[in-house]
Amino acid sequence: MIGGDRSRCRVTSFHQLDLFLDYVQREKRQIDCLLFENSPDLKTALSQLRQRSIFLPAIVLEPEPLQPVPSADAIFDELLQEADAITYHSAILHVPVTQFSDLEHLTEKAINQFLKLSATPSSLNPSTPSRVGTLTTHSSLIQQQRRLSEKLSERLGYLGVYYKRNSANFLRHMPPPERQEFLEQLKAEYREIILRYFIEDSHLNEKIDNFVNLAFFADVPVAQVVEIHMELMDEFAKQLKLEGRNDEILLDYRLTLIDVIAHLCEMYRRSIPRET
Repeated sequence: MIGGDRSRCRVTSFHQLDLFLDYVQREKRQIDCLLFENSPDLKTALSQLRQRSIFLPAIVLEPEPLQPVPSADAIFDELLQEADAITYHSAILHVPVTQFSDLEHLTEKAINQFLKLSATPSSLNPSTPSRVGTLTTHSSLIQQQRRLSEKLSERLGYLGVYYKRNSANFLRHMPPPERQEFLEQLKAEYREIILRYFIEDSHLNEKIDNFVNLAFFADVPVAQVVEIHMELMDEFAKQLKLEGRNDEILLDYRLTLIDVIAHLCEMYRRSIPRET
């Protein structure tokens, strides 16, 4: 793991996977970048990080061929292709081990790549995009990107390292199938908020934050959130009528809509550049 200020890097090294994972789980808010040697244990380490929804900038040091060969570039490209198949995220920076002396520059480059990483299934797992596009994983990535960006701005003062929304990920630019899938996932998340809103649930605020983060980074208009709310209210009203129950209770969930919209509007307000 790499951390520190602009003038130097501090590296904490591990040789045992369990100790490494425990440390990252505990100190993930303080870690700026992960540094790996490409070894047989690499795939396991990255898979474990993914399972724990821990996404951080990462550098993989690739070994160079031990003997000269006619097509060294082809061999190195093959190494990169094999490394890309590792399940983590597509912003991993692969470099020859001989570049280790330029660690500070590599760290900044890896951070920039990570902050520009989109929260699409293919970027989170290039090898199996259709099976891993879960809402929880997307939200974890977005939250950790934003947390890293804020930390760098406040603590490290990195110039040129910042987080901006990627317009390619906006709802209006998604292909129709992807747009439909995203809206269905967003609706499912909002349904969970509705069902938990008036009960004691320590995870409710986290769910609202997850929903708002996803809506914000996809540039979902407030009107779309209202539409999702009304669709759910119609579905619940039909169910209550089938059960012979009064649907007036659904009026109380206007508070849920106001709460979520207030959070989303605050996100949009903060995204407007301040006057200097």
